[in-house]
Amino acid sequence: MTAQPATDGDQQKEKAYLVAVDTGGDPDWGAEESLHELAALAETAGAVVVGSIWQRRESVHPMWYVGTGKAEELKTAKGTIGFTMLVADDELSPKQQRSLEELLDVKVLDRSGVILDIFAQRAQTHEGRIQVELAQLEYQLPRLTRLWTHLSRMGGGIGTRGPGETQLETDRRVIRQRIKKTRERVEEVRRRRETAARARGRRLLPTVAIVGYTNAGKSTLLNALVGEQAALVENMLFATLDPTTRRVRLGEGQNVIVSDTVGFIHKLPHQLVDAFRATLEEVVRADALLEVVDLADTHAAEHRRTVQTVLDELGAGHKPRVLVLNKSDTMPPGKNVPAGIVRRDDQHVVQISATKGQGIDSLRTKLAEVLAELWIEVDLRLPYSSGELLARVRERGSINFEYQDEDVRVQGRVPPSLAGELRASARAWERAARGGRE
Repeated sequence: MTAQPATDGDQQKEKAYLVAVDTGGDPDWGAEESLHELAALAETAGAVVVGSIWQRRESVHPMWYVGTGKAEELKTAKGTIGFTMLVADDELSPKQQRSLEELLDVKVLDRSGVILDIFAQRAQTHEGRIQVELAQLEYQLPRLTRLWTHLSRMGGGIGTRGPGETQLETDRRVIRQRIKKTRERVEEVRRRRETAARARGRRLLPTVAIVGYTNAGKSTLLNALVGEQAALVENMLFATLDPTTRRVRLGEGQNVIVSDTVGFIHKLPHQLVDAFRATLEEVVRADALLEVVDLADTHAAEHRRTVQTVLDELGAGHKPRVLVLNKSDTMPPGKNVPAGIVRRDDQHVVQISATKGQGIDSLRTKLAEVLAELWIEVDLRLPYSSGELLARVRERGSINFEYQDEDVRVQGRVPPSLAGELRASARAWERAARGGRE
């Protein structure tokens, strides 16, 4: 990337200069690719990118992140371009951040800091805001400098400072107190979500979570499945943070609960994964996943590996899933899916265009098949008086009903919990019928 001239509309924005180090750890995702994504992140946060440099090294420099020669180049670029903010592609240590701030006399952020800032801007619900606040506090704590001394006025002040305690120590104590309180609020969010999940479980509807790299089309897919504007759709990174949950009809009276979740990204800050566990537990609790992949993305295969890494970290990497190859309308006729996107263990793959509605019916059918594979075969009889139970079977199961003179024969596949309830009801009715005959 080279320096970009600022337009009149950019004059009020912060001028960001990007820097990256390529240590060769990932041959499929080098510094140049990562810098392009970092530029999109910086622009999403509200900055204008005016230039960038990167360096290949065995490891990052403990003080400057880049080597001393590149650090001098940064100083020269500051004088030439006049950038007001330096953004590093990797998480900086507090020492690296302070060294670069002193060298360049500009604000220095890293990828994690930019992502956290985007999350702070985008979180709309009370739940989302407190989770972002927790992530920001945990990110800030080891990076406290004189810039953060105002925090003491938010929770400390007269009568709270210990003898001989420095201002920085006070600030750290205040942040630790805020972290503790914010964690308690996040835990309350988690408890409320568990209560809501139990309520959905009592309705015996299967749950599905939409996952994927940011901007892959997850919210557009949810809208296509629901048939209305259920979730915000914008062509930008992290357009939606707060989960949206809707009831979706698959066919033959079968319904599921589908949740759109926050998008994943390369080098996702661990503070965000930890703070958003209350929200991401939608993924952990789901019966199955819809993994959305952007076919128009030249790095789709690499992004799938990033998604798998986060899913494994959450403990959901093993869940049954349908691989949803989105934006199929962007592929030339007759062209095959690029190599590396579909893996050997992908048993269920559907190509769609969520914006045009292409392939959505096929996706509904495939998702019903995947859910049915998790279910148990039943063949039993129930009385007509079990109308409420039969209605729930029709709603959630893949079932055939044979209506007879005295009872209804139920054949098909249902979730394990529903199978147990059906068998218990069938046994109770058989005992009652035998007793009446005797």
